[in-house]
Amino acid sequence: MKTTLETPLRSGDTHPPQPIPLYHVPLPISSSGGDGFVLPLFMSTIFLSSLLVFSVQPLFGKMVLPLLGGSPGVWNTAMLFFQIVLLAGYSYAHLTTNLLDVKWQAWLHVIIMGTVLTFLPISVAQGWTPPVEEAPVPWLLGLFAVSVGLPFFAVATNAPLLQRWFSHTNHSAATDPYFLYAASNLGSILALLSYPLFFEPLLTSHEQSLTWGWAYALLVGLILLCGVTMWRRYVPTVALLLPQFPIQSNEVPTLSRRLHWLALAFVPSSLLLGVTMHITTDVAAVPLLWVLPLTLYLLTFVFVFARRPWLPHSWMVAAQPFFLIPIGVQQFGGILLNIILPIAVFFVTTMVCHGELAKRRPGTSHLTEFYLWMSLGGVLGGVFNVLIAPLLFNSVMEYPLMLVLACFLRPWHMTSSKWMTPADLLWPALLLAVLGSPLLTGSHPANWGMVGILIFSLVLGLGTYSFRHRPMRFGLGIAAVLLLTTLLGTQDTVLTRERSFFGVNTIQRTEAGDYHLLVHGRTIHGAQHTDPMRWKEPLTYYHRNGPLGQLFAVFQKRGIPLHQIATIGLGAGTSACYRQPDQHWTFHEIDPKVAQLAQDTRYFRYLSECGGNSDIVFGDARLSLAKVPDQHNDVLIVDAFSSDAIPLHLITREALALYLQKITARGVLIFHISNSNLELGNVMGNLAADAKLVGWIQRYRADSDEQQFQYHMSSDWVVMARSSADLGILDEDPRWQRLVPDPSARVWTDDYSNILGVLKFWTK
Repeated sequence: MKTTLETPLRSGDTHPPQPIPLYHVPLPISSSGGDGFVLPLFMSTIFLSSLLVFSVQPLFGKMVLPLLGGSPGVWNTAMLFFQIVLLAGYSYAHLTTNLLDVKWQAWLHVIIMGTVLTFLPISVAQGWTPPVEEAPVPWLLGLFAVSVGLPFFAVATNAPLLQRWFSHTNHSAATDPYFLYAASNLGSILALLSYPLFFEPLLTSHEQSLTWGWAYALLVGLILLCGVTMWRRYVPTVALLLPQFPIQSNEVPTLSRRLHWLALAFVPSSLLLGVTMHITTDVAAVPLLWVLPLTLYLLTFVFVFARRPWLPHSWMVAAQPFFLIPIGVQQFGGILLNIILPIAVFFVTTMVCHGELAKRRPGTSHLTEFYLWMSLGGVLGGVFNVLIAPLLFNSVMEYPLMLVLACFLRPWHMTSSKWMTPADLLWPALLLAVLGSPLLTGSHPANWGMVGILIFSLVLGLGTYSFRHRPMRFGLGIAAVLLLTTLLGTQDTVLTRERSFFGVNTIQRTEAGDYHLLVHGRTIHGAQHTDPMRWKEPLTYYHRNGPLGQLFAVFQKRGIPLHQIATIGLGAGTSACYRQPDQHWTFHEIDPKVAQLAQDTRYFRYLSECGGNSDIVFGDARLSLAKVPDQHNDVLIVDAFSSDAIPLHLITREALALYLQKITARGVLIFHISNSNLELGNVMGNLAADAKLVGWIQRYRADSDEQQFQYHMSSDWVVMARSSADLGILDEDPRWQRLVPDPSARVWTDDYSNILGVLKFWTK
């Protein structure tokens, strides 16, 4: 039977691969019979292994979150760690494949897998305290390594090893084991989807860890069976069989081919972390939102490595411009557009890159090397986002940068000209000059009417779409789209921007110059009037007509003595305006960059004008509060959130017990629970009932004029006390209602939370 394969591109080649003839040699069939149980055994083992790989990530990531304030950066750092260990696992698979006979490799691997059983169940290593005023990334990587490094390494090696073992059996499908990579990713997807939908709502973290350990023991037994099966059905050489995508010959891949693999894996990995940071900053740093982009990322491997791809590669290449060009308008949309559109762009772009990887995969003799280069590209994408980008950029520039690079990696089918020509630079520059000149002169399309906006959008979109057949030209066109739409959306002047592990904080001045704003993600965290006569006026969520102002008015009216007040979360320091001369305030803040901006009198004067002798204590609030003497504070205000992502470990049973330990017998707890996406009222009601506290809630709604012209923002607040006598006056105020528990929901603890149950999408 005659078929064809592509020749590999060599260094310096500019033309697509050309077909060469190849003859398929039939595989021998052992005396034991046909294929039988071999394929189901290997598929189920790979499936279970991948399920364990991608269930340990959200499980252990959630265990670690409380140590670092629930920051979305925890997940990105966790992703980097798992990518590094995955690379180590693939390196182990590649080295043992080249150094050991495959039979002895099998026995070595079974011994290693069995040894790891002694390190289970998974838990956070004791005695690790996060750094306070320095980047916690190295510390966090070390914690992951000592806590879960060896178990994760063991399961991470299985996908390439088992595919290699399968290729040495006499099964009729052994000539192209790459389809097992699709089965591997199906197991990964099931793990990711089942965690937030099943395991997190039903099981505590400890119960999840025990379940993972029992599943790992089952995996060890299955791997032993795979090794024995490979021994009994061993075939020393493997022929090549033509799959859906032509695979390369068993010739050693060139350096240019390897670097191409690297680039095609690097860009989607970086995009994955960029999209994850975006949606977890605007919603919540929880497994439910971690797993969505990662699930789609793995799903692309299922699609492109399937024997019959469900979404043909040519479709994805053709569809990509229709998703990329509108990405510039996302900043003008609501929360759904800001989540759905970036995720759609990420999925289609990743499909294009991974589709190119599948087209260029080598023969089975280089299978482990191929996965090694893929894994290295993934690690470099993580290193770039987690370690390098925060040093290079003061905003999340890596995401648009990777979109442009992804365009450069689009397949190029034009053999009559070079990959890049002067015209590829000239046309995008001309488009940028024509459409950007009016913006730079202060003429905004919004002032041109609907016709002007339509013409502007059509010229930008159609001009960029016409570049789609030239990767360099199209990439630069997308760069022009992103730049022009950024200029369109610039209404406030950016004064400074600071980036840290905990996110990006921007100081803006309004167009009229009358306010300075502190913005994190899409959320305003503080505002102050630039008029010195109004420097002591609290604004945003803290204005005197709002819930916090009402509470301090009650304290003053009833003569409740307040001497020590602690606040979890600093922001711009606005709440300091309620400090009285005989009071001492302490702000617990996890991000030193926030304190730096709040104390800079060029932007904010709340601390300098109102703060007096207030202290700022750095670090996660639960760790720093543990060092405060018991019954020390008269009031504790919990006001810590990054954009709309409230650190959930600050509203658990254990957290509430700590707060009660640190306030006086008549002390008051105040919680700021404003959130665009999460309804936390019932969570707080269950916590209060569980601790036998009385509580009230107010959902304050500012009218549009008040919010727009005075920066009096709508907000939700909860107040708790040990006795109704302490704040019974609130029962007489119709703006406040008693907290009501939800008997159908469990109390949130450090070991259990259910973010799915409090999404406003479901609770409305």
